[in-house]
Amino acid sequence: CLCFVVSHCLHGFSRELEMEAVRDDEAQAHPPTQDDGDDDPPMLSSQALEALKEFLAEQNQALVADDGGGSEEEVALVAEDWNLSQFWYDRVTAETVAREVLTLCESVDSPSVSVACVSCPTLYAYLKKIDPDVPVQLLEYDKRFEQYGSEFTFYDYNQPEELPSSLKHAYRIIVADPPYLSKECLEKVSQTISFLLQPGKSYLLLLTGEVQKDRAAELSLGLRACGFRPQHSSKLGNEFRLFTNYDPGMRLGGWEQEQ
Repeated sequence: CLCFVVSHCLHGFSRELEMEAVRDDEAQAHPPTQDDGDDDPPMLSSQALEALKEFLAEQNQALVADDGGGSEEEVALVAEDWNLSQFWYDRVTAETVAREVLTLCESVDSPSVSVACVSCPTLYAYLKKIDPDVPVQLLEYDKRFEQYGSEFTFYDYNQPEELPSSLKHAYRIIVADPPYLSKECLEKVSQTISFLLQPGKSYLLLLTGEVQKDRAAELSLGLRACGFRPQHSSKLGNEFRLFTNYDPGMRLGGWEQEQ
């Protein structure tokens, strides 16, 4: 919780200032001699430093990814804008879904397969981190992601098919994360999915809240819930689920048994 971190951080700073004031008073009362040690500047305690690190980490919203070589590098995103219902995936979720998408890319019998990420910029960033050459299009409302250049397309789910004609039926693999947990939003995003999907064998991954499970099954997209449970770096309280229109086998925790 950001409020807790800020409070904890400020408490640490306050305590350090109090201790420094005590030390200053003692120093004035008992001036140091030549044998009293060095003149190193005062330092924050390890507890206060850790609180500061936690605070800055949440402010920067830095997501860390494994580059496959044993070293860690940052996948940096802009800060979440909660007014836009933005909640970035945690590292495990982003890597798991990204590697599933890349597995699907390898399985497609085509010299070039493109991926569409609908309202899931975290996934886009991790896909490009793991495989910079994979063709990915990010459809996103937040224009801060225009930094991705030609791989960014402005997208407003309220206008589900107001997209460039070049995107129509252009994608064999689509990952979508509707920004809001409402029936209207889910249905409009499903219209966008139908606009983007190539005819024939295509792969769809939908990430949304558990509360949308029954609605997702009613979309006529052949979606079923997987055992894998997506998580968010902000520890979002709503339980999230991952749905696919294909059998992932043992990956993603497999399809759940229908009741």
